[in-house]
Amino acid sequence: MADPQIRPLLLGYIRAHLLMTDDEIAAAKLTLAAYAGSEGYALGTVYVDHANAAPAAFHALLEEIRRDNDVWAVLVPTPQHLIASGHRAMTNQLEHHGSVHVIVAHP
Repeated sequence: MADPQIRPLLLGYIRAHLLMTDDEIAAAKLTLAAYAGSEGYALGTVYVDHANAAPAAFHALLEEIRRDNDVWAVLVPTPQHLIASGHRAMTNQLEHHGSVHVIVAHP
């Protein structure tokens, strides 16, 4: 029987656009943490892809999903964080590599 104290694990993903400030990234992380807490999830690592290094963080996220079978979903602040990466392609990769869901905190 599953332990009711154990909450499903989410990983966060933020695709920072070119003009996004450190404060905006911090606010997006807080949004993810607040959503996860209010919905009964545990938030693990939040991966941030910056325009000049993308998709390095996304690949690191996939690697963690491959290593950790407890990851239930990937949480993004808004759909725009997926659109820049190609929403359907990103979702397909996540589902293929770990059978995880994608949740949008603010659809």
